[in-house]
Amino acid sequence: MRFAAIDVGSNAIRLLLTQVIDFDGQPYFKKDSLIRIPIRLGDDVFLNQKISAEKVDKLTSTMIGFKHLMDAYQPLSYKACATSAMREAENGPAAAEKIREHSGINLEIVNGEQEAEIIYSNHVERLLDNNRSYIYIDVGGGSTELTIFSKGKTINSHSFQIGTVRELQGLVEKAEWKAMKSWVQQNTNGLKNIESIGSGGNINKISRIARVKPHKPIDYYHIKQIYTTLKGMSFEDRVKKWNLRLDRADVIVPAANIYLSVMKWAKSYKMLVPQFGFADGLVHILYDEYIAQFSPG
Repeated sequence: MRFAAIDVGSNAIRLLLTQVIDFDGQPYFKKDSLIRIPIRLGDDVFLNQKISAEKVDKLTSTMIGFKHLMDAYQPLSYKACATSAMREAENGPAAAEKIREHSGINLEIVNGEQEAEIIYSNHVERLLDNNRSYIYIDVGGGSTELTIFSKGKTINSHSFQIGTVRELQGLVEKAEWKAMKSWVQQNTNGLKNIESIGSGGNINKISRIARVKPHKPIDYYHIKQIYTTLKGMSFEDRVKKWNLRLDRADVIVPAANIYLSVMKWAKSYKMLVPQFGFADGLVHILYDEYIAQFSPG
């Protein structure tokens, strides 16, 4: 079974092509390809509340290219969703309509709660120990989604307008930082030995830099060490010495700060990094919908 997912984020646009293989009744998700195009819609939207005509054209061209790739891949179904930048853009719906007209791709603009639900569709609960508490942290270009789990149940979830591109532009309000800190402290109060689960391209990269073994956590102080090192380096050195993409080399610093801040407020000193994100959640939704067609009732 093949599925395709398109993630139109504030920093980059991604096409994920994935095969799902049934092994003894259990699905195994095998990523065939991930194509990432750095358009950075947030640069326009967070400053001007509008996507420029130039970037609308780039986005449309990218989606036409993705449509050709999907035609070649021939997935059973696909899902395309846009997050923070497009939902805040005054011309977001118009841009989505232009994409539909030129590429045939139906692009859905999701709200913060829907975004968190899609990320949760990765079935993060399978990673959890029912006797422990967790805080799930997904950091994007325009927003951060947080979810608290305890004893196998979801306690609370919230989306905050704190993201890497927004932070680089100096557009994150102090009140939003205070609100996120208050929310984390209130919702983790009384929970002991909280472990974090991190998702997003930046924490995936930090985990690889740290050479963390599969299924092993990275500790708070190791993330902080990497953050301090990256922050002290020039943009050029981050690209050359750490082999970072140009559009990753700047946002990785504010991203690390967001992860560390949430961990500190939650008194969480270890983080699992399962290497999945928003697009993976879309694939899981597609798979679940496909299987549901053949379920009795």
